[in-house]
Amino acid sequence: MKTTPNINSFFPLLALSLLLIPFVAMQLTPEVNWSILDFIVMGALLLSFSYGVFFIIQFAKRKWLKYGLIFLLFVMLLLVWVELAVGLFSV
Repeated sequence: MKTTPNINSFFPLLALSLLLIPFVAMQLTPEVNWSILDFIVMGALLLSFSYGVFFIIQFAKRKWLKYGLIFLLFVMLLLVWVELAVGLFSV
Protein backbone atom coordinates (compact mmCIF):
# COMPACT_ATOMS: atom_id res chain seq x y z
CA MET A 1 0.00 0.00 0.00
CA LYS A 2 1.40 3.36 -1.07
CA THR A 3 1.18 6.19 1.44
CA THR A 4 1.11 9.85 0.49
CA PRO A 5 3.17 12.39 2.41
CA ASN A 6 1.35 14.40 5.03
CA ILE A 7 0.62 17.84 3.58
CA ASN A 8 0.46 19.33 7.09
CA SER A 9 4.16 18.68 7.60
CA PHE A 10 5.20 19.66 4.06
CA PHE A 11 4.29 23.37 4.18
CA PRO A 12 6.17 24.24 7.41
CA LEU A 13 9.17 22.16 6.33
CA LEU A 14 9.33 23.98 3.00
CA ALA A 15 8.94 27.36 4.68
CA LEU A 16 11.63 26.72 7.26
CA SER A 17 14.00 25.24 4.69
CA LEU A 18 13.98 28.62 2.94
CA LEU A 19 15.75 29.99 6.01
CA LEU A 20 18.78 27.93 5.01
CA ILE A 21 19.47 30.36 2.16
CA PRO A 22 20.47 33.33 4.36
CA PHE A 23 22.15 30.98 6.85
CA VAL A 24 24.43 29.56 4.15
CA ALA A 25 24.97 33.03 2.69
CA MET A 26 26.12 34.23 6.12
CA GLN A 27 28.81 31.55 6.08
CA LEU A 28 30.03 32.55 2.62
CA THR A 29 29.97 36.35 2.64
CA PRO A 30 30.11 39.10 5.25
CA GLU A 31 27.45 41.09 3.37
CA VAL A 32 24.64 38.95 4.80
CA ASN A 33 24.43 39.62 8.52
CA TRP A 34 21.24 38.29 10.14
CA SER A 35 20.69 38.12 13.87
CA ILE A 36 18.68 35.43 15.60
CA LEU A 37 15.75 37.85 15.74
CA ASP A 38 15.84 38.17 11.93
CA PHE A 39 15.58 34.39 11.60
CA ILE A 40 12.71 34.26 14.11
CA VAL A 41 10.73 37.02 12.38
CA MET A 42 11.27 35.59 8.89
CA GLY A 43 10.42 32.11 10.16
CA ALA A 44 7.17 33.43 11.61
CA LEU A 45 6.34 35.19 8.34
CA LEU A 46 7.06 32.11 6.27
CA LEU A 47 5.15 29.81 8.60
CA SER A 48 2.12 32.08 8.69
CA PHE A 49 2.19 32.33 4.89
CA SER A 50 2.49 28.57 4.45
CA TYR A 51 -0.33 27.82 6.88
CA GLY A 52 -2.43 30.54 5.22
CA VAL A 53 -1.94 28.86 1.84
CA PHE A 54 -2.79 25.51 3.40
CA PHE A 55 -6.05 26.80 4.87
CA ILE A 56 -6.99 28.55 1.64
CA ILE A 57 -6.44 25.35 -0.32
CA GLN A 58 -8.49 23.36 2.20
CA PHE A 59 -11.47 25.68 2.61
CA ALA A 60 -11.89 27.74 -0.56
CA LYS A 61 -14.31 26.02 -2.90
CA ARG A 62 -13.80 27.80 -6.20
CA LYS A 63 -10.52 27.70 -8.09
CA TRP A 64 -10.50 31.43 -8.92
CA LEU A 65 -11.10 32.24 -5.25
CA LYS A 66 -8.17 30.04 -4.21
CA TYR A 67 -5.84 31.69 -6.70
CA GLY A 68 -7.01 35.17 -5.76
CA LEU A 69 -6.63 34.63 -2.03
CA ILE A 70 -3.21 33.02 -2.40
CA PHE A 71 -2.10 35.92 -4.61
CA LEU A 72 -3.40 38.42 -2.05
CA LEU A 73 -1.61 36.58 0.76
CA PHE A 74 1.60 36.56 -1.29
CA VAL A 75 1.37 40.31 -1.94
CA MET A 76 0.83 40.89 1.79
CA LEU A 77 3.90 38.75 2.57
CA LEU A 78 6.01 40.74 0.12
CA LEU A 79 4.81 44.09 1.51
CA VAL A 80 5.65 43.10 5.08
CA TRP A 81 9.00 41.69 3.98
CA VAL A 82 9.93 44.86 2.09
CA GLU A 83 8.83 47.05 4.99
CA LEU A 84 10.94 45.09 7.46
CA ALA A 85 13.94 44.99 5.11
CA VAL A 86 14.19 48.60 3.96
CA GLY A 87 11.34 50.55 5.54
CA LEU A 88 9.60 51.36 2.27
CA PHE A 89 6.54 52.91 3.92
CA SER A 90 8.30 54.65 6.80
CA VAL A 91 8.35 58.41 6.81
